[in-house]
Amino acid sequence: MKTRYRGGPDRHPLHPDHPEGHHGKGHRHGRHGGGRLFDYGELRLLLLAMIAERPRHGYELIKEIEERFGGAYTPSPGVIYPTLSWLDDMGYAAIEPEASGRKLYRITPEGEAFLVANRTAANELLSRMAAAAEGAGHLPELVADAIRNFKLALRLRLNREPLDVEAAGKIANALDQAARTVEQS
Repeated sequence: MKTRYRGGPDRHPLHPDHPEGHHGKGHRHGRHGGGRLFDYGELRLLLLAMIAERPRHGYELIKEIEERFGGAYTPSPGVIYPTLSWLDDMGYAAIEPEASGRKLYRITPEGEAFLVANRTAANELLSRMAAAAEGAGHLPELVADAIRNFKLALRLRLNREPLDVEAAGKIANALDQAARTVEQS
């Protein structure tokens, strides 16, 4: 059996143990696999801070976070939209339905008060994003396109039918080989 590629604190600037990395909970990069970069409370505060900058749609928030991380992190809609719903439920954000069916999220006075009360934490989150993008560097467009192509191919494959053990093994081996190639580049 092949040894699985494992990242670690010396390999990923967003790893919680990396000397220049993430300092909060909920981090799931590096040796822990893909997933959340922020815990739920941090994501609430981050989205509220971004909505305070200007009203946005959920998709815009996803793309803006990806851009601010230099392409190194993209939150999933399954994390963003429930968080936006929570902000609406709490009265921190208001949803403005549009004729197109899209929803525009706008901060409320209650949300502004909450953000003022938590300004230090919000600024730390925004700084963390800026530092991560700087540390990761902006991905060359060729690499960013390849990452998007991979995500799309995997999503299409998983929607087609469940993976059997053989198919899962092939995908895992391809990913491990890609990780080794990237690390050695």
